[in-house]
Amino acid sequence: MGSTTLKSQDKLKGIEPDQYYCIGSKKKIPNLAIEVVITSGGIQTLEIYQGLGVSEVWFWQNRELQVFCLENCEYLQKNNSQLLPNLDLDLLVSYLGDDPFDAIWDFKAKIKRQ
Repeated sequence: MGSTTLKSQDKLKGIEPDQYYCIGSKKKIPNLAIEVVITSGGIQTLEIYQGLGVSEVWFWQNRELQVFCLENCEYLQKNNSQLLPNLDLDLLVSYLGDDPFDAIWDFKAKIKRQ
């Protein structure tokens, strides 16, 4: 969706994720937010995403991916994405940090073979 700050006027909350996606259709609040944590932030920002109603939040930190899914108004850490249940997260993580161009081509080739 590009770069923007997600805001909820009625809840007075806002945040700017590193990447975010609307799955299925375009909407004001995305289904998936991805945060690359370099120095600080991380799961402390889940409260803001919860207030906005973002279904799933992924954190990439120290070469590890953490997935949090919103269930019954709270985030639970999961091993897989609920939004993208067929996505092999271990395979995806194995490409993070590689040369982006080569990694994209190789990743696409591997998932097509699955």
